[in-house]
Amino acid sequence: MTIAVYARNVNEKVLAALDVVWTQLRQNDVDVLLYGTLFRHLKKLGNEMQNTHVFSTSSEIAGKADFLFSIGGDGTILDTIKLVKNSGIPVLGINTGRLGFLSIVLPEAITEAINSILKGHYSLDKRAMLRLETDKEIFGDVPYALNELAIHKKDSSSMIIIHAFLNGEYLNSYWADGLLIATPTGSTGYSLSCGGPVIAPASGNFVITPIAPHNLNVRPIVVSDKNVVSLEVEGRNPYFMASLDSRSVTIDSSVQLAVRREDFSFNLVRFDNDNFLQTLRNKLNWGLDARNW
Repeated sequence: MTIAVYARNVNEKVLAALDVVWTQLRQNDVDVLLYGTLFRHLKKLGNEMQNTHVFSTSSEIAGKADFLFSIGGDGTILDTIKLVKNSGIPVLGINTGRLGFLSIVLPEAITEAINSILKGHYSLDKRAMLRLETDKEIFGDVPYALNELAIHKKDSSSMIIIHAFLNGEYLNSYWADGLLIATPTGSTGYSLSCGGPVIAPASGNFVITPIAPHNLNVRPIVVSDKNVVSLEVEGRNPYFMASLDSRSVTIDSSVQLAVRREDFSFNLVRFDNDNFLQTLRNKLNWGLDARNW
């Protein structure tokens, strides 16, 4: 078995988790592929790990890694999309961050999680992704997202107008700071903070959520992810921001945008004692009496 290990930040929590991961994998004769930037950072700290293979691109782990371990928070898992791409490599999130909707393994449970994987006691949570199609290439060879596409005004400029269409049929014009097209996974992220609903992972939907809309009667809407959502943007400032998860670019109003469901899924490793409803209760404090806090 070969496991790739990724982290984008190196702090005390990440180093402590990495030490446990490294020890457990080596004790079980598992080959390790360490992300290049992480390897170089460890080398500077005098903590170079011997006999470790290094990777930097998706092509270096495709067909080689059986799993990818992401050490950090949910943002770190979103980073792994550009490494996993359409390879289907399952991703395990080890949470050294804060909320952790996607990174569900706490540092104290790393050993148990690795043992479960080695014994085959896990399942794959196949998460739907969205794909952004444009008439101009703006996100290179990673034009897809696990959470959302965000269209946002640039800097502190005035509101923008986003005209939205479903399969070519006019839906609405949003006078707002921006607009989100979110997957079920993304429904617990930016969309939720903007008043959007929580969507179950396997529901097969997109949620369209305005960001600070000018008209207060405009509310989020849930549509089937079989739809193609097309967007046209205009405003006093011809430039605006387009973001796929944590990756952002500045584009102008001449760019045509369309969102559809991606053909492949993002595979998250899950264990028997973990499920979406339990995560909601734990992270959002559902079912607790606030009077007792």
